[in-house]
Amino acid sequence: MRQVVLDTETTGLEVGKGHRLVEIGCIELLERRPTQRRFHRYLNPQRAIDEGARAVTGISDEFLLDKPLFAQIAGELLDFIADAELIIHNAAFDLAFLDAELALAGLPHRLAGRQPVLDTLALAREKYPGQKNSLDALCKRLDVDNTHRELHGALLDAELLADVYLAMTAGQGDLGLAAVASALIPIREAVQATARAALKVLVATVDEVAAHAARLNAIDNASKGRCRWRLS
Repeated sequence: MRQVVLDTETTGLEVGKGHRLVEIGCIELLERRPTQRRFHRYLNPQRAIDEGARAVTGISDEFLLDKPLFAQIAGELLDFIADAELIIHNAAFDLAFLDAELALAGLPHRLAGRQPVLDTLALAREKYPGQKNSLDALCKRLDVDNTHRELHGALLDAELLADVYLAMTAGQGDLGLAAVASALIPIREAVQATARAALKVLVATVDEVAAHAARLNAIDNASKGRCRWRLS
């Protein structure tokens, strides 16, 4: 199974007020194992970053001036996440911004409701009801080292989220038993074929059949017709 852990950073919290993406980070998982494949882009949002967002991310307006527009990297992003389950913390937030960017770029694709999505915030709330379930809180609870997370960053947070997701779902993944069973089928068939080839069928001779009948008759006479070999 292919999964992509995804995180974004934005100019502000409300997509309805025209806030835009400034960073996208993605980590690929194959069969619940991180690969070396990453997707990471900073983006020019064509607007100023709110002071609060700038304080959280450390990203400045000046830093983003020479970065690509979302429309320029949209195809690469869609290719990277194609056919993968998306793993996102508070998925509604990120998907709303991604879909808004896709719409502004004039692309027909929409991620909300189209692609399989696992919301780790919803998963954490179900697993740890009544507790704090921010990414930092989950890292602490699940012993995921986040001491290097001084600022929010899409790629860094995606890496931490991948560790959190794997820790939260430990033991729930496919243990590979079906794959092992499938791999054993050719071996089992080969053993059975060898056994059939080696099996010799011996047919009793006429004299042996007659001797066996005579022995059963003798048992019948001795047991007054109660020979178990002839009972149906």
